[in-house]
Amino acid sequence: MYDVTEIFLLWSQRIMNYFVSLHHKFKIAMEEYIVSARKYRPTSFDTVVGQQALTTTLKNAVSSGKLAHAYLFCGPRGVGKTTCARIFAKAINCLTPTADGEACGHCESCQAFNEQRSFNIFELDAASNNSVEHIKTLMEQTRIPPQVGKYKVFIIDEVHMLSTAAFNAFLKTLEEPPAHVIFILATTEKHKILPTILSRCQIYDFERMTVRNTIDHLKSVAQKEGIQFEEEALAVIAEKADGGMRDALSIFDQAASFCQGNITYQKVIEDLNVLDADNYFQIVDYALENKAMEIMVLLNSIINKGFDGGLLIQGLAKHVRNVLMARDEQTLPLLEVSDQQRQRYQQQAQKCQIPFLYQALRLINQCDINYRQSSNKRLLVELTLIEIAQITQPDEGVGSGRKPRRLKSLFKHLTQQTQSQKAAPQVAAAKPVAPSPKETSETSSTSQTSPASPAPSARPQLKSAVSYSWKNLKQMSQPKKMSVIPGTLAANDPNAAPKDEEHPFTQQDLELQWMLMCNRMPQKFSGIAARMKNMNPTITEFPNIEVVAENQVAMEQLEQIKGSILSTLKLYLHNKSITFSLRQAEQHEVERILTRREQYELMEKENPSIGKLRELLSLELA
Repeated sequence: MYDVTEIFLLWSQRIMNYFVSLHHKFKIAMEEYIVSARKYRPTSFDTVVGQQALTTTLKNAVSSGKLAHAYLFCGPRGVGKTTCARIFAKAINCLTPTADGEACGHCESCQAFNEQRSFNIFELDAASNNSVEHIKTLMEQTRIPPQVGKYKVFIIDEVHMLSTAAFNAFLKTLEEPPAHVIFILATTEKHKILPTILSRCQIYDFERMTVRNTIDHLKSVAQKEGIQFEEEALAVIAEKADGGMRDALSIFDQAASFCQGNITYQKVIEDLNVLDADNYFQIVDYALENKAMEIMVLLNSIINKGFDGGLLIQGLAKHVRNVLMARDEQTLPLLEVSDQQRQRYQQQAQKCQIPFLYQALRLINQCDINYRQSSNKRLLVELTLIEIAQITQPDEGVGSGRKPRRLKSLFKHLTQQTQSQKAAPQVAAAKPVAPSPKETSETSSTSQTSPASPAPSARPQLKSAVSYSWKNLKQMSQPKKMSVIPGTLAANDPNAAPKDEEHPFTQQDLELQWMLMCNRMPQKFSGIAARMKNMNPTITEFPNIEVVAENQVAMEQLEQIKGSILSTLKLYLHNKSITFSLRQAEQHEVERILTRREQYELMEKENPSIGKLRELLSLELA
């Protein structure tokens, strides 16, 4: 029989054992969870994803025994640089490697590596060990030969973080290391490494993971974990990872936790805050139908969900590019999307014409360039989407609005209408109209009271049908059919007078017509036109006009078009007796170009306040 004390002790022991077992199970359960990026980290060359060319080269080097003394693995993050360095180091020291260069995984060296107790493989983080002292300590370890295996392998991760002094201390050992030492350097920024280091290493450039490789690897991980998934959801994760497998696995763990074992497309875009691709398909469909207002409503809903307009433009550019690639079977493999998305791109590509896609890409790219500098970013995005929606709209058709970049037809109608309105008064003026009796009496009275006509020396104002108002000056300055071209002259100008006119003109009239003539000269005479604008034609003896050229070059250029200049002046000054002479300026007529100091002294002489200001500010002339 047990007494009360023994029963109490027995139950106490049982309860204690029960809690100990619970604690042990809970501890084991907590320790068993490992993130996918570590749990499914490759342990052999065959399990490395997306780097077949590099892994084949490394396996061949192991199997043939032709090993270099230094290797440099470079590439973006999360593509397997450090992982391949560890697998390579394990295969180098394997006592019984396989025929294709893989480590056996059973020998003492492989077991020591798997249990992280190997004394032949050292891994150094250069980000925290980047001084000269750390490199000197590493160099001392290279003198000790390996205990098990053939080589001592030193893996230096993020080697670009070493200081310049540490690089220089590392150079000699890297060039001529001991026979039992192999260095494997890994970096994400190859351009920061000294050229003297690069020249001593075999360089292996790792590539980014493709979307297809990432999707396939995520499928295998999901199947091993017993997680249900949609391929479109895995495609979103792969695109979000941007070529990094480690990032893809981290996002996969996040999505699996959010979706609770069933990764769907809708839950993934909600968890990752990714804009749904259906919006891009819908925008292109609306644009093909010229539905600009529907696009504006869709844009407003997207912005209300918290998405930035710049993100929409970037995604739309990628979408239109994919549609363009989907039009041809040769460029179809360039689409890094899932199979279902590829089919949707092909269906939409059949509805889109190539000119529409080219124009849309150009508009989107221009919006992307101007987005950061724009003060009203939403308006810029809206205008871009409206222009895209009106690409396929016909010029004269009835649609949601006139196409913004096709304004020639409207201007053509306005020009024709204006010309018809101008032609009507000219036709009416050409018809003779009999004066009324009242006008006849007024004319006779005016002729009786008017004084005698002035002498020719008085040079009265030019009698012209065109008055020199701002409106007329603007019309006269516009290009007409008559151009100053050597050997040609148009007689159809509306301002041209009959050939037998001999109207007087003033110096002001001459300077005005000279400047207008320079403005009407064709583009190929822009150089001489600029020179002529700086020249001042003068009336020496009426109606002789003289122009003084600055130098011999200007003189020769004017001589080539002298006939056209004379014909133009006769035409617009309404005087057929005009003569035109040229001469080169004399020495005293040429203005000397002043230096900066001379210009300042002249300004100070004309305005003494400038000198006082210089003294107050204690300024010195350079």
